[in-house]
Amino acid sequence: MDKKKVAVPLVCHGHSRPVVDLFYSPITPDGFFLISASKDSHPMLRNGETGDWIGTFEGHKGAVWSSCLDNNALRAASASADFSAKLWDALTGDVLHSFEHKHIVRACAFSEDTKLLITGGFEKILRVFDLNRLDAAATEVDKSPGSIRTLTWLHSDQTILSSCTDIGGVRLWDVRSGKIVQTLETKSPVTSAEVSQDGRYITTADGSSVKFWDANHFGLVKSYDMPCNVESASLEPKSGEKFVAGGEDMWVRVFDFYTGEEIGCNKGHHGPVHCVRFSPTGESYASGSEDGTIRIWQTTPNHSVDEVAKKIEGFHINKEGKTADKLSDA
Repeated sequence: MDKKKVAVPLVCHGHSRPVVDLFYSPITPDGFFLISASKDSHPMLRNGETGDWIGTFEGHKGAVWSSCLDNNALRAASASADFSAKLWDALTGDVLHSFEHKHIVRACAFSEDTKLLITGGFEKILRVFDLNRLDAAATEVDKSPGSIRTLTWLHSDQTILSSCTDIGGVRLWDVRSGKIVQTLETKSPVTSAEVSQDGRYITTADGSSVKFWDANHFGLVKSYDMPCNVESASLEPKSGEKFVAGGEDMWVRVFDFYTGEEIGCNKGHHGPVHCVRFSPTGESYASGSEDGTIRIWQTTPNHSVDEVAKKIEGFHINKEGKTADKLSDA
């Protein structure tokens, strides 16, 4: 097996402090986009294919722990240590609304229909905000058993997944009742939870383990021990035949989904890897690190680097303002 093939990543600079969260938009008529959260307090938007910088969202006064885009990549949201979550216009970079909290906000997520935003953090409260009524009070879901680390939606916005900073497991909340209906048990706190693009699997990382759960019946499908403590894992969205994981040893590893065999190891980061995510096409995946960089790795590195380099040459960045030309015509 040609597993020693050297992967040359696209290295994205710009953040001055560790990159702690990455989020890809779905594919839109303008392509797909990547937003990054960093302890430098400035989320950044990039072209998801080339990694080229599009804009920086300025307004937070503390570390940004989580950021995301809605399905059309027209709005962004961010969760920060400054006790706020913000809603942004992704075309202009303007703040549309600031949702004030009473403690650090660690996670945020748009609903699938883009009408709602959920937040959570050190207050141990899940809040659901109606984005059509920005001044309305949030709906508070029942109290979380621990400080909230990750949040995501499931089942056409009928279910919310949450994990905690200090206790193991993933909790599934029924949105209508506001109650926990199921807990996916793990030994260590879950630092990453992702719903696969086809809605079949929930991918989690806890301690030195990556697990795959049935997203409809919630049974454990596969569990693999990793070479080190991993902070994040992501399943390839098209074939589902491989997954990536990154953690404390600074490497981004690729594994076979069916066997757990390591089939690739990408070296280049100079600090622990905090987040990994596959692009919606499955042709590349991104990693964010303590070293402040984002690296975009091609799934088939033997020929894709040259192809992407050509695309970069043809992609124009508007260095004068906060947005790219693809957005200026909107």
